[in-house]
Amino acid sequence: MELWPSIAYDKSTMRFPDHRTLSVLLTGLLVALVSILAYSARRILLLFVFAIFFAYLINPVVKFLQRHSLFFRNLRGPAVVEVYLAFLIVIAALGYGFAPGLARRTVKLVDEVPALLDGLSTGKIATDLGGKYGWTDEQEVRLKLFLLRHRDNIQDLVKVVDRYISHAAEVLACLLLIPVLAIFFLRDGEHIADAFTRIVFPEKSRVTVRAVTAELHNMLTEYIRAQSILCGLSFAFYSTVMLILRFPHALALSAVGGILEFIPAAGWMTTAALIIGVGVINHSHWVLMISLLFIWRITQNYVTYPRIMGRQLELHPLAAIFAVLVGAEVGGIVGIYLAVPMTAALRVVWQTYAVPKPAVGETQQPTTKSADPSRLAQAATS
Repeated sequence: MELWPSIAYDKSTMRFPDHRTLSVLLTGLLVALVSILAYSARRILLLFVFAIFFAYLINPVVKFLQRHSLFFRNLRGPAVVEVYLAFLIVIAALGYGFAPGLARRTVKLVDEVPALLDGLSTGKIATDLGGKYGWTDEQEVRLKLFLLRHRDNIQDLVKVVDRYISHAAEVLACLLLIPVLAIFFLRDGEHIADAFTRIVFPEKSRVTVRAVTAELHNMLTEYIRAQSILCGLSFAFYSTVMLILRFPHALALSAVGGILEFIPAAGWMTTAALIIGVGVINHSHWVLMISLLFIWRITQNYVTYPRIMGRQLELHPLAAIFAVLVGAEVGGIVGIYLAVPMTAALRVVWQTYAVPKPAVGETQQPTTKSADPSRLAQAATS
């Protein structure tokens, strides 16, 4: 008599780890390894991201020359070379015309910044401003006491400025590397995207991936167009206000402000510092300019930016504001810059993979070309 009933063991069910568990573990390990590598190389990856944005910025000019070039029509590579040569000629002409005077004024500004900061920390600037604008003794004392109470903050500001100046060479090298990397994306962008799709994704999902790539391409094009509109609005505001207030070098400062609008947070801060610094040195209406810059920044951040970005990227203005605030909290300046395009990209991917597709019988036109992913993929590679 057997005390224990016989149990038939199935070796396939008792094996540990089984195939499914091992696959999940290896997938999790691979994702963790890729995340660690991406975080370690985050600065290099950001350079490539900004190079892609720069390529999208000048891509319309390249396409125009590719269609209308007198010597190399319908050739992509020579069109890219022509665009870069034109930019170099424009930069050289501007440097020849403005560099000597700008260099002298920059040296003068750098020499006067320590005295200005010292006057802020000691409160001496209150006496200078009072004598210039005819303030009363009570107004001078109030400003002097305010500056003395925030003396530590002003001294911390000096340290921050010194730190940024010490890293200026590294930042300049990175900025010069971005257009160089953009050449490869402009010339071989479609081939790079196709090769990446073939390497990473299996054959059965490549049609859908190419359709998503086409949507992301359209989204990035609209994003750069929206950024260009915002830069144009900033240039119009700066030039109008500074010409009315008779600021020196109004158009040059406006052009710099419009270009720096592409850089979130740090761009407009640098523009404001330049404008206010020039106003203080030349005794222009810099106090009024501070108020106008503050009003414009509020308008730009909470009115024009979310509306223009939301309309171009099909995002609600509230979603654009939320994305910018979250990006600032998570990634600082870089997070602000990447928040809106990443949100729009997630919307594209979500609508492709997560939103259920309507059945063929539920659609009114089941045979339309826009519903066929293969046609979208062909449009992306054409």
